[in-house]
Amino acid sequence: MHPLRVVILCLLLYILYRLLTGERRRPVAEAPVASSPAHHDVLIEDPVCHTYVPKEQAVVLRDGEVSRYFCSEHCREAFRAHQGEKA
Repeated sequence: MHPLRVVILCLLLYILYRLLTGERRRPVAEAPVASSPAHHDVLIEDPVCHTYVPKEQAVVLRDGEVSRYFCSEHCREAFRAHQGEKA
């Protein structure tokens, strides 16, 4: 057998081997695991500076049954001061 034919035959056998065993070696992509089921955070608007803040991270001001949400303590205090001027 000619040496070039041996090289080509070895190369074809190697390619066939890789095609047959390549599927077993690839890791299966796993679905991402949710840390908390159906976690949907609501964005709310700050009444002072009009930025949107996730409700869970907002600073809350409760006035009776009404709850107002702010992006920071500064905005909450500015709102209180403005409400005090109106009264």
